[in-house]
Amino acid sequence: MNYNKIAKDLIPLLGGADNVISATHCATRLRLVLKDDEKATANRDKIEELDGVKGAFASSGQFQVIFGTGIVNKVYAEFAEEVGLKEKDTQDHAEAAKKKMNPFARFARTLSNIFVPIIPAIVASGLLMGLLGMVTTFGWVADDSSLVKMLNMFSSAAFIILPILLGYSAAKEFGGNPFLGAVIGGIMTHPDLLNPWGLAEANPEYMDFMGLDIALIGYQGTVVPVLLAVFVMSFIEKNLRKIVPSAVDLLVTPFVTVILTGFITLLAIGPLGNAIGSGITVVLNFVYDYGSVFAGLIFGGLYSLIVITGVHHSFHAIEAGLLAELGFNYLLPIWSMANVAQGGAGLAVYFLAKRAKTKELALPAALSAFLGITEPVIFGVNLRYRKPFIGAAIGGALGGAYVVFTNVVANAYGLTGIPMIAILVEFGTVNVVNYLIGFAIAVVGAFVATWFMGIKEEDVK
Repeated sequence: MNYNKIAKDLIPLLGGADNVISATHCATRLRLVLKDDEKATANRDKIEELDGVKGAFASSGQFQVIFGTGIVNKVYAEFAEEVGLKEKDTQDHAEAAKKKMNPFARFARTLSNIFVPIIPAIVASGLLMGLLGMVTTFGWVADDSSLVKMLNMFSSAAFIILPILLGYSAAKEFGGNPFLGAVIGGIMTHPDLLNPWGLAEANPEYMDFMGLDIALIGYQGTVVPVLLAVFVMSFIEKNLRKIVPSAVDLLVTPFVTVILTGFITLLAIGPLGNAIGSGITVVLNFVYDYGSVFAGLIFGGLYSLIVITGVHHSFHAIEAGLLAELGFNYLLPIWSMANVAQGGAGLAVYFLAKRAKTKELALPAALSAFLGITEPVIFGVNLRYRKPFIGAAIGGALGGAYVVFTNVVANAYGLTGIPMIAILVEFGTVNVVNYLIGFAIAVVGAFVATWFMGIKEEDVK
């Protein structure tokens, strides 16, 4: 594959190099911010005919071209060189993309940018919890052994210092100093504050501050309080830098920022954030408990529509809140059913298609969906033929209903498909078995639905 030729052929179809504002890439897609998206949209069919291209679409203020893992980074390197964007960084691209979004999409993108970078830490903790669960469940070592104690420390660390991780990431996104953001997270998890993470009941001491009773309770594992605190911190810091003379900025701005944010956080933001986070969890629990199978049908069937908009990463904030409040995540298994159902529909397209290029695209895209990467099969296969996407929605709804009915839960977020099994084992063999049954229901349901609806290769959209 000639990556330089692909890049050169792509540029005029995007409206020329002058139409490209910035570019970056993720695991599978070349993400472009263009001055005029219509120029690229008008040539979408031609773009999708280029060697290596698996699909193209406009979403979240970006025009995105799907190449797949292992290809997109090589195409990006040649593309950036050709259009002179080699010095552009991801932050410039993110800001350019957000300027083209509506307020809701911008908010969702902000949450996504905050939570996606910390996914590796959460996934690692989830896997370690699974390992710890296996060690204790099967009695490989004594419960009071040094191995169990160390695994417990390793697995809980990310959740205990979650406000510090979020503080750093959120400050970067809000335009503040990320290290000051980490300091605010550190204040919220200070050893002098009672650590409520993992405790069924936390009864903190109180201190008197100017006639106010302040609960000495920490915010380990919480999400909403630290996001609000760091947002306020960034606002204070940015405005201070406008008025503080440069000669004393290094001394005055951090000092005033931390002391003001610290007081505001412990007195108001922390308790308010906890109340908001708990309220969100109560609402979700109500829907989950009383909506039951119906909730699984709706969420499992509609999740892929949300993926199309590109705002699905913002759900990580809600899932992190569930982990903090409940100690488990019941939303991720539903999302996983929707993802693997897309793979089942793509597999049906592979067997139904007559064109060699369609088969070459459908099979690897379907397999990647089983591993949790759905964009190639959604945009490259199922949406192009429309009916497979509907079939995947049916499969996702059926699988979602089953995992809700059987109360399948995970101990992290960010993993779906086959890899997700590793973050299920902490909750027992039955939890894993029910997940695999739901997996099969989603894949088979999507395959059968797509098979009966069929595809017409001449009707590619």
